[in-house]
Amino acid sequence: MSKGSAAPESRDPGGRTGRAAGPGRGGSRTGRLRRGGRLLQDGTPGGRVFRIVARLVRRPLLPAVRLWRRNIQLRVVAGTLLMSLGVVLLLGLVVIGQVRNGLLDTKEKAAQVQAAGGFSAAQDRAATTPSVPGQDGVRAGSSVNWRSTLVEQLASGGQSAFNVVALSLDSGDTASRGARASGEVDPARSVPATLRQSVERGNVPFQKFGRIHYASGKPSEPGLVIGKRLNDAEGKQYELYYLFPLSQEEDSLDLVKTTLATAGLFVVVLLGAIAWFVVRQVVTPVRMAAGIAERLSAGRLQERMKVTGEDDIARLGEAFNKMASNLQLKIQQLEELSRMQRRFVSDVSHELRTPLTTVRMAADVIHEARVDFDPVTARSAELLGDQLDRFESLLSDLLEISRFDAGAAALEAEPIDLRQVVRRVIGGAEPLAERKGTRIVVVGDEQPVIAEADARRVERVLRNLVVNAVEHGEGRDVVVKLAAAGGAVAVAVRDYGVGLKPGEATRVFNRFWRADPARARTTGGTGLGLSIAVEDARLHGGWLQAWGEAGGGSQFRLTLPRTADEPLRGSPIPLEPEDSRRNREQAAAGRAQEAGRTASVPAQPAGERPPLSPVPPRIPAPPRGAAVDPAALPGSGARVVARTTADTERARSTGTAGNAEREDGTGGR
Repeated sequence: MSKGSAAPESRDPGGRTGRAAGPGRGGSRTGRLRRGGRLLQDGTPGGRVFRIVARLVRRPLLPAVRLWRRNIQLRVVAGTLLMSLGVVLLLGLVVIGQVRNGLLDTKEKAAQVQAAGGFSAAQDRAATTPSVPGQDGVRAGSSVNWRSTLVEQLASGGQSAFNVVALSLDSGDTASRGARASGEVDPARSVPATLRQSVERGNVPFQKFGRIHYASGKPSEPGLVIGKRLNDAEGKQYELYYLFPLSQEEDSLDLVKTTLATAGLFVVVLLGAIAWFVVRQVVTPVRMAAGIAERLSAGRLQERMKVTGEDDIARLGEAFNKMASNLQLKIQQLEELSRMQRRFVSDVSHELRTPLTTVRMAADVIHEARVDFDPVTARSAELLGDQLDRFESLLSDLLEISRFDAGAAALEAEPIDLRQVVRRVIGGAEPLAERKGTRIVVVGDEQPVIAEADARRVERVLRNLVVNAVEHGEGRDVVVKLAAAGGAVAVAVRDYGVGLKPGEATRVFNRFWRADPARARTTGGTGLGLSIAVEDARLHGGWLQAWGEAGGGSQFRLTLPRTADEPLRGSPIPLEPEDSRRNREQAAAGRAQEAGRTASVPAQPAGERPPLSPVPPRIPAPPRGAAVDPAALPGSGARVVARTTADTERARSTGTAGNAEREDGTGGR
């Protein structure tokens, strides 16, 4: 039995065809609005509404997102559920497809056999029935009666398994006379038009899936329609169709779907419970270890994990406890050694003061009488006095370092004006600056710079920075900047000397570190100045940072909070100075680009051409006294303290720009 060209590609017993929505259908208005940007662009009413809605939707979702990111058990269980659901859906689709195909194949084969038998019986009946002579109307009536009898006889053996419909090929024949159907089937709606066209053109059976409609109001049902063109007893052609309902097959398929859905849901829930139980066995010890690790990091070294069993998790807990015990033992040993070292340094420093005082007194007597000595002895007396001065400074620094190490350093904070501290530091460094041929320039001291700080410690930090800048400034100017913004104040010391090499900025605050070991400490530095300075800054809750470039100088920046115990969020002075080599190269590139754009402008008359400045305009400094939030300042720094043109030209003439990190306040890298 061949199939007609009108047979559907899918074997859907319902015969329904879906239509996909095109690009101009559902959701087109939303798509046009989005493409037009009315919902997403800033500055439009739609954009503001979208942001408000997004904020309202995001706010209740934040706890869920945070829980999802922090809870590995939830992620594993959710992943297991999703994957098992996908597997169940895929398996269900495959099983349902196989069952549907099997049911339809069985029904189709049985229907083809039944229809072939019926077509053969109808053809045999037409061949054995004699023609009735008479007028045309009588013959037509006999033909219709013959078809009605044929339909009743063929349908009688179906017992609701199928229905039979006979249709006339004569276009002049009316539906009441030409159409005969069993089981109250509506022939006009039950027999597809495409199937009728196929039957009219061929002499072989054709079939098509569709829906069977009833004239009595009975609900329609899916079915298989098989038709063929035959000849009746009078030799006139007519169409005979077998309609096989697929209600039982549809009920069987629904039962299979329900069974698979129930079993799949049960399997998914069961797999989720199994995953939750398994992951919990692993995650619980991990969470316990994480909590104990946090308590260990907080200093509670006696914390240990509870170990039960002999499995891998138990061995992990035992290893963790062993690690914690060894860590506690090592930390205790190191603490004891550190206490012994601090006590040794403190005791030695104190014990050396008495003999040092005696030696100092004797050295002073010898130094005062050096005029009566020969030149070699006189020079030895001077060297003895200088080294004793350095020895006293070293003892003082060691005592200060020991207090920091022991946590005994106390801060005596009070409101001070950093301008006065800077003036005292510069006054003390003037003799050294004169010997070096260096001029110290102060910028930003027009307004008070008030902060709650320990004046003695801040002065010690700034003295280290200024003396270092003069010592390593190669006779060029040293610029001291002061600024205040928001909740922070800052002092930056800039020199244009040898600078620092890459990587030295992170080591400059180490104890006894020197950038150039061959370089002499002409000022008798101890190598602990910057180490003490950074501890003083940390004691204030502030920062001491350094920047430098080889051959371009350096800049040290001290940032302190305006109020004691106030956390810092930024600094009002950029760490990299504005006249650094990189900034100058960027400015030169900007000037070149500006010159190129200016050259592309059409020429104007000489009397109308505006004068061009060779230097791009500088960013204006904020007004004096204006509060600037340090957190709003970029990392490289928007300028807060403006330099005058004279200072800039003088800095450029004395050397390249840069910021360096130093080791101590008395010279020595």
